Amino acid sequence: MEMKKRISLELRNRTPAEVTELVVDNCRTSDGEVEGLTDDFKELEFLSMVNVGLTSLAKLPSLPKLRKLELSDNNISGHLETLSEKSPNLTYLNLSGNKIKELSNVEALQNLKNLKSLDLFNCEITTLEEYRESIFELLPQVTYLDGFDQEDNEAPDSEADADDDEGEDGAGPTGDYDDEDDDEEEEEEVSEGREVGLSYLMKEKIQDEEDDDDYAEEEDGKGEDKNCY
Repeated sequence: MEMKKRISLELRNRTPAEVTELVVDNCRTSDGEVEGLTDDFKELEFLSMVNVGLTSLAKLPSLPKLRKLELSDNNISGHLETLSEKSPNLTYLNLSGNKIKELSNVEALQNLKNLKSLDLFNCEITTLEEYRESIFELLPQVTYLDGFDQEDNEAPDSEADADDDEGEDGAGPTGDYDDEDDDEEEEEEVSEGREVGLSYLMKEKIQDEEDDDDYAEEEDGKGEDKNCY
């Protein structure tokens, strides 16, 4: 599917100005350029154009609010100065699987002052000696390169961590509370069982004594009859 048509479908009866996220992965450009995007997408914050055959970003429109840009698995080799001109507020840029070979290819990213995360995985540039050290020196504003910082600490997934924490916090007290309730119920059942058991035993004992008395009276009666004769 052509990129223009895909973008038109993704609008879903919205105007470009109402769109904050746009994913057009695996569609196709006719000439390796961005197609169908205009300056009207002024509220766009997340854009994904993975595997669409891009060779250039020269026709990228002005996207002042764009924060996250996915461009993996394309054929981009450089000329990235367009990004700082059209999307100066980028904080995350994924260029993995492109034709980036030299440090000079990413030098233009120095002008992206808010860039915190850069992904160049599967690009030829990663085979250069002291690749990571060189990128961090060239782009001091970048905190995470290919998912790791300079000390090899993995980039945190803040949303996933938050969900996990909420789940643990929520489950802990509830679980403990339920256990306490179960223990209390079990103790009550045991106590009731003891009371029932004692009552039953007392009744049995009383009944046995009454039966013994009746039997003794019968024996006395038989003895008296024999004496009469």
